[in-house]
Amino acid sequence: MTTARERLHNAWRLSRAEQLWRSGKELELMHRAMGFAALAVVTLAPLLILVAAANPFKKRGFALWVVDGMGLSGSPAHSVQRLFAAPSRVLSATSAFSVPALVVFGLTFAASVQTGYEKIWGLPSGPWHKVWRQTVWLAALTAYLYAEVQSGLVLQHRWWESTIRLTLTVLFGVLFFWWGQWFLIGGRVHWRALLPGAAATMAGLVGLRGFSVLVFAPLIVSNAVSYGALGTVLVVQSWLIGVGFVVYGGALLGQVWAPEEEKGNGSG
Repeated sequence: MTTARERLHNAWRLSRAEQLWRSGKELELMHRAMGFAALAVVTLAPLLILVAAANPFKKRGFALWVVDGMGLSGSPAHSVQRLFAAPSRVLSATSAFSVPALVVFGLTFAASVQTGYEKIWGLPSGPWHKVWRQTVWLAALTAYLYAEVQSGLVLQHRWWESTIRLTLTVLFGVLFFWWGQWFLIGGRVHWRALLPGAAATMAGLVGLRGFSVLVFAPLIVSNAVSYGALGTVLVVQSWLIGVGFVVYGGALLGQVWAPEEEKGNGSG
């Protein structure tokens, strides 16, 4: 006769929560999130700064994205903006070496995300010549993040503008993570199975933003006093680790909850 403890243990073993925990360990979720954060700094920061430098009106692409994503204002926002301020001559100072280096880091970042998605869905690695998918995805990501920043500069004066912006941010965020996951894995998973993961990713990013307002914003102020610019870097890097955790964790949650009959080839 089984005891209550054994029944509880058996229920846990058969639950989706246990599947999620086991899949997260197999994926090495925290390790991948840390890699995501490191590559994001050397890829997204220069990309967004370069794109912003081409805009004659605003010059703080990456800084504004971090400020907006973390929900910062006041002193914490100024600390981040000073840290990632774009040089006034960033376009003319871009060298022949820096552009290829940026391309290499960018494709490495996209390939890392692609590998993470493939492991989540138990797929073999895509062929090397599919690097064009990584290029298109990286360009789409840069455009999406930059458009999100610019929307915050335009729709920020009235409450109904903020409501419209929040709605559009969530909607286009779900669409981007839905399309992005399907595109990177080459349509090898049915598109319907990818929607829960995209929704979970956006929900996680919204929750991370709230956490950032409550925890990371005060840390930026205190660390800036204690450690200077390095303290701000550490907090921003911690936030980026959280973003990576949400990106992979959201897809992982979607994989666990997706119906088995929808996990097959998307072309079927």
